[in-house]
Amino acid sequence: MTSQPRTTADDQLRSIVADVLAELGSQRGSAPSAGMPPAPLPASSAPPAPVAATPATTTVSSGPTPHIELGDPTLNRRAPGIPNPANPAGLTNLIASTGARIGVGRAGPRPLTRSLLLFQADHAVTQDAIFGDVPQALLERFGMFAVQTQVTTHDEFLLRPDLGRRLTDEAKATIGSRCTKNPNVQIVVGDGLSAAAVTNNLDKIYPVLVDGFRSAGLSLGDPFFIRYCRVGIINDLNTVIGADVVVLLIGERPGLGVADALSVYSGWQPGPGKTDADRDVVCMITENGGTNPMEAGAFVVEHIRKVIAAKASGVALRTQGGDS
Repeated sequence: MTSQPRTTADDQLRSIVADVLAELGSQRGSAPSAGMPPAPLPASSAPPAPVAATPATTTVSSGPTPHIELGDPTLNRRAPGIPNPANPAGLTNLIASTGARIGVGRAGPRPLTRSLLLFQADHAVTQDAIFGDVPQALLERFGMFAVQTQVTTHDEFLLRPDLGRRLTDEAKATIGSRCTKNPNVQIVVGDGLSAAAVTNNLDKIYPVLVDGFRSAGLSLGDPFFIRYCRVGIINDLNTVIGADVVVLLIGERPGLGVADALSVYSGWQPGPGKTDADRDVVCMITENGGTNPMEAGAFVVEHIRKVIAAKASGVALRTQGGDS
């Protein structure tokens, strides 16, 4: 009976790394030519020493550390991961029709290395957006002061949405002393679930809103920023300001690789008891696959003109036929 040669840990490691490099190379369109195996990793001048295994540790012979150069997984987000699909054009069109992770393929029971790296990259971007802060310099550029909801930390903000819908007594006092009362339109900015949405889009959409409302002959209140903000905050803040319409610019929940999408919520005379049915929203405002911020700003101005003319918003506005 012929005995099989003993496989060292170095051999196993080189085999695994070679397989990973071959997979990454094929995904970038640079797979080795047919019939040609991946180039072997450099070996040390001395033959590898046998592996001495114990129940607690495994000793591996020393040698050159392999260097793996990984490309940016976000650069080819829409590339199909299924080898030899029955309908390549159909698969490409299906992937292009949605932001969902479809057609990504697999390697046995696990995702492809590219798919896993892309998911981890998107998750990291999401964490940065949720736990980030809006730069103070950006708020100062537009003359906005800052107040805070009853939330005290980022973790509490995620666990207690109800506290993000109510202002502290101190915040109400600040708003009451610094804001003009009873304007036609009160613009408010909130971080919401993405500080990146405010950071990346405010300087583009805010001037459009201000110029548009003034051109329409509408009076504006003094703008301000709310940290740890949820949409329902407009009911609480308007008990202090008494605006005809409150316009809230707030960061959306990140997802599917888009972490800087902004939403604009608005409502006619919001106050206690008002619900989502009384509000309107323009969402997915971003230059990364959504509505351009300046275009969205123009749309919001036109929409608010209809709200004020009808003295209604949300379902009531649509019931009157004031918007579609």
